[in-house]
Amino acid sequence: MANPASSSSSATNIMLAIHEKKTVSVDLYRPLRNYVVFNYSEREAQNLEDDLENLKEMRNTIERSSGADSLPSRRDLLQNYFKALTAVESRFPISPDKDHVNSVTFTWHDAFKNKNKASQQNIHLEKAAILFNLGAVHSQIGLTFDRSTVEGRRQASHSFIAAAGAFAFLRDNAATKASIGSSTTVDVSVECAGMLERLMLAQAQECVFENTIAKGSTPGVCSKISRQVGLYYEEALAALHVAPLTHHFDKTWLSHVQLKAALFYAEACYRYSLELHEKEEIAEEIARLKSGIGALTDAKKLSPKGAAQQILDAINKLEVNLNRNLERAMKENDRVYLMRVPPASSLQPLPAFAMVKPLNMNDVLDASREKMFASLVPDSSAKALSRYTEMVDEIIRTQAEKLQQGSELARVSLKEMDLPDSILALEGHSVLPTALWEDVEAVQISGGPAGLEGELQQLRDLRRVNHELLVQTEELLQKEAAEDAQFRSQFGTRWTRPQSSTLTKNLQDRLNRFAANLKQAADSDGKIERSVRESMALMSILDRRPIESALPTLAKPIMSLDANEDAVVGALKQSLRQLETLGAQRAGLEDMLKDMKRKDDILPKLMTSTGSYEDLFRKEITKYNHICEEISQNLQAQQQLLLHIQAQNSEFAGTFNIEDYRASCEKCYKQIEAAVAKYREIKENINEGLKFYVTLQDAITSVKQQCSDFVMTRSIQCREMIEDVQRQMAGLSFQDGKNSGSYSYPSATQPQRTSSQQEPANHPRPQTPYYQQPPPPSAYAQQHPPQPATSGYSQHPPPPYALPQQQPPPPPYHGGSPYPPQQGQQPPPAAHEYGQPAYPGWQGAYYNAQGQQPGSFPRPPYTVPSPYPPHQSGYYKQ
Repeated sequence: MANPASSSSSATNIMLAIHEKKTVSVDLYRPLRNYVVFNYSEREAQNLEDDLENLKEMRNTIERSSGADSLPSRRDLLQNYFKALTAVESRFPISPDKDHVNSVTFTWHDAFKNKNKASQQNIHLEKAAILFNLGAVHSQIGLTFDRSTVEGRRQASHSFIAAAGAFAFLRDNAATKASIGSSTTVDVSVECAGMLERLMLAQAQECVFENTIAKGSTPGVCSKISRQVGLYYEEALAALHVAPLTHHFDKTWLSHVQLKAALFYAEACYRYSLELHEKEEIAEEIARLKSGIGALTDAKKLSPKGAAQQILDAINKLEVNLNRNLERAMKENDRVYLMRVPPASSLQPLPAFAMVKPLNMNDVLDASREKMFASLVPDSSAKALSRYTEMVDEIIRTQAEKLQQGSELARVSLKEMDLPDSILALEGHSVLPTALWEDVEAVQISGGPAGLEGELQQLRDLRRVNHELLVQTEELLQKEAAEDAQFRSQFGTRWTRPQSSTLTKNLQDRLNRFAANLKQAADSDGKIERSVRESMALMSILDRRPIESALPTLAKPIMSLDANEDAVVGALKQSLRQLETLGAQRAGLEDMLKDMKRKDDILPKLMTSTGSYEDLFRKEITKYNHICEEISQNLQAQQQLLLHIQAQNSEFAGTFNIEDYRASCEKCYKQIEAAVAKYREIKENINEGLKFYVTLQDAITSVKQQCSDFVMTRSIQCREMIEDVQRQMAGLSFQDGKNSGSYSYPSATQPQRTSSQQEPANHPRPQTPYYQQPPPPSAYAQQHPPQPATSGYSQHPPPPYALPQQQPPPPPYHGGSPYPPQQGQQPPPAAHEYGQPAYPGWQGAYYNAQGQQPGSFPRPPYTVPSPYPPHQSGYYKQ
């Protein structure tokens, strides 16, 4: 049995390429420039100088057709020149008319009979010739690849597909116009362009077939692809046998195409017979082999002479394989199967499968983005085009309004019938109103009711930290007072410095007020906690995820007389789907309208039209009639469908008791709204409480720092005074004793230590802040401290232990109704750092504003350690 991979593929790789058409030199620069000067202005001609030169250079390059030019660059040149011609066509009317560009004549020779030529005073012949040459160049590029490799055959196939696309574009867009008149050539006719398209597709499919053989595909697949190759060649052969191509091509063309058609039909028979042999369908195998042998025999007899030797060798090789397999199959049938061989006329056509199609050249040759001559639009054409555009816009606007009204009518009607929400509810997919769903989502993102306990714990922790800071500050003052009292008792009248209680009275008053505020704040915290406990049952619905699971469900009635609920629901769903389909059709119709307008370019027709513009407009505007009719039919169908849906929905509502379901939903919505409102109220109170405690901690820390500085200064004075008293008692220095009697003790308004003085070794180190660690000031900042923009502090702070005029601590916070506002308090200074109200409704300053000057306190340099970070815009949210 012959090897299926070696039947004919090794010798069938000879293919055809098309030669380019030749042209005669023509000057485009001068006639086009003269037309611009005459119809526009010299200045406009100067502005278009580069475009005119570029067009002239491209035409000259095409005329030369030098073999030195690479094929890809030649292809690009042809594509660019064709797009330039499209731009020229819409702006320069080339014709014998005296008002047109009438001194340009394009002349092109026939590619297959060079002595034949055509000359026309219009751009259609030029465009058709360029498209022909573009297809020819693509075919030549296809022959440059090494088709002995898989990749080479793939690239060659792509080039032949592009060539087929160019010839198809020529047939559909330019061939008819170029064939009008007495001076034409056959090569750019519709028939020739169609034949060349089929030929290029045949060669592209042949490359695919060769790759299929190389990959070792099954005989059935190879047979289908081979048969399609033969069909393409047969179509090309049929075109060559009818006018005007009958006697136009050389006999070698006919021989090549005819033998290729027979070769690939026989190849398909051979491959198909291999599959039949595997299925033991010997009778049909014999018939297919005979049919293939007959096709090869007839082709060799009937085809003209001059075919390439490679094709003849491939035919002979395939014929040997067919005869060998036929002989074997007939022997097996005579000895084993004894099946009747059907006649060839009774066989079904061989299956075929096309793997290639012409390349769509619309995008490749699209000149809509061509910038050449873009600024040149005739006035008459521009005005006429504007009138036509207004007519089109009016149609688009009217129809778009109808479509929009139809969609709005459908939306409102469904909303009134509570559709499709009631259907979704029946399927367990209830939905919340959009605004309410967004509110619930915001609550759940912020932690929901389940997260309130954590925030309450933050309040407790901050209250404890503030209380500990207050106790530590009081202990500092108590310890210093105890030491002062001890020495006063020891030395009696010699201990002449002021008592601690005199100097710390204001500090003690402030600490007492802090303690009172903390106590009242604890009461407010308690109210919040009670509110959370009391409202948790209400708010717990907000922790349901998804929230739609909390909504009531719509279920079938428990008792049913006719059990037609499913039919009612199914009919309503079907109608809703039909309504949705109509809506999608309206969207498509609107897009179609816009697309039609976008593609509706009548400028070339306006520029060449000699009749009435109005007649042209009426003719062109009729293209929108069919889509307007479709819109009208769509809206009528929707109107009838909505009436039908209304009747179905009434039956649905009666069957499933929709009224009770809607009442349950409204009740649930109100419950969720109340839960959201309560959660927001509690959340706001907690946030204000957190802000209050952080602000209060700053205030206590500031006072503690002043107390620490006061204690340290008093300690230094204590040691100095002890030394003076001991010298007096020992009688060592009368003068020292005299000076000691007039010793100047510090007051609450005199600084005793600068920032450069060091603390004594036995003084406890200040603790680090619990919520922030300010960086150490630079040397410049120590010498020139900046004035804070948002602080009321002065350029020079008071002594560390000195007190400003009467200044109370911050009041406890309260949050609306649960917390009464502080009485007798003044509004806080606008720029005071701690002057923000603790809770909404609180109108007092954290410190007593009476007698206080801006800048009384510097920002505390440090605070006590704490595990909590600073409160900054939602800081407690984890």
